Amino acid sequence: MIGNKIGYQANLTKLPILLMAALLCSIMPSNFMVLISAGFILAHLYKLSLFCAVVALIVFLLMFLLYFRFSPKDTIAVMLTPMCFYLSIPYVMPIALGLMGTPASIVSMSFGIIVAFLVNYISGNATTLTGSQIEESAVQFRTIISELLSNKRMWVFIVAFAITLAIVYVIRRMSVDHAWTIAIIAGSLANIICLLVGDMIYSTGLSFLGVIVQTIISILLLMVLQFFAFNLDYTRIEKVQFEDDEYYYYVKAVPKVTVSTPAPKVKKINVSGAGKDYRGKDRGE
Repeated sequence: MIGNKIGYQANLTKLPILLMAALLCSIMPSNFMVLISAGFILAHLYKLSLFCAVVALIVFLLMFLLYFRFSPKDTIAVMLTPMCFYLSIPYVMPIALGLMGTPASIVSMSFGIIVAFLVNYISGNATTLTGSQIEESAVQFRTIISELLSNKRMWVFIVAFAITLAIVYVIRRMSVDHAWTIAIIAGSLANIICLLVGDMIYSTGLSFLGVIVQTIISILLLMVLQFFAFNLDYTRIEKVQFEDDEYYYYVKAVPKVTVSTPAPKVKKINVSGAGKDYRGKDRGE
């Protein structure tokens, strides 16, 4: 995906290089994926422009300082957020992280959004950013920084996704039936409302129809996630109460949905001839 979006360094788009990088990511710790992806992006941007690479390096350094401080285990959030923007299904991320992550995932998700918008801006303005007059001065550096910081659409996404993640996280931890389903629907509605309010205030140019369609696709994907990660049988809920010397305990137990396998049946054949040999005679004869 990095090569398709900003494949300025042709050597890094070759299949053997990509396979070696994938092999390293498969055997190294999960955070290595973040580092090698950042390295690939910096290499591509350096081929385009030194100032583009410097801006990306500053963003990555800030990301690493905050990411490794608050949510060092959220590799998936950092990696999947830009990927979902690339695949036009970004609204799945805040809800999925609210279901399976923690509030600290907001930090990783926010940096994923920033990286996605940075790469998209550089990709869409590559011709301008490599102009000879701009290349010789620091104007290019200021241009990229100002465009990134003043991108109202990016900040609307960050705020909306953070609110959505928090709402989903609170609801899915409630002791109510179908908590995950309620959290998915509530998070989707909250995300739509936040994005549309932000669009009306800051004129970000979001398509209302596009938001609705992508949200519906995200809900379907999240239902698949729920099936594999949190599939419960609410028809067999049990409530238990017990106590010890210091506390009373009220426990609500909801069993997981399991696929019952039939017990194997052993069928005996030729039981009546078990005491005879193959000629029908008794073994004693």
